[in-house]
Amino acid sequence: MVPRVQVSPLIKFTRYSALLVGMLYRKKQYDYLKPVAEAERRIESEEKKKREELERIVKELAEASEESILK
Repeated sequence: MVPRVQVSPLIKFTRYSALLVGMLYRKKQYDYLKPVAEAERRIESEEKKKREELERIVKELAEASEESILK
């Protein structure tokens, strides 16, 4: 087996600094995008309710017209 190599403190510091900076960057990006995603979900749910209501009305009209034609 090859003996373990002594890693330079500068390399360790750089690696952990890059890790910390990356974590902070992602946290900042997440906090920025979270409200945008919530707004999109809210708008989508409102549009879905409107679509379902319209489909229900169309279905009722189709059923009503079928009954009047057949009877």
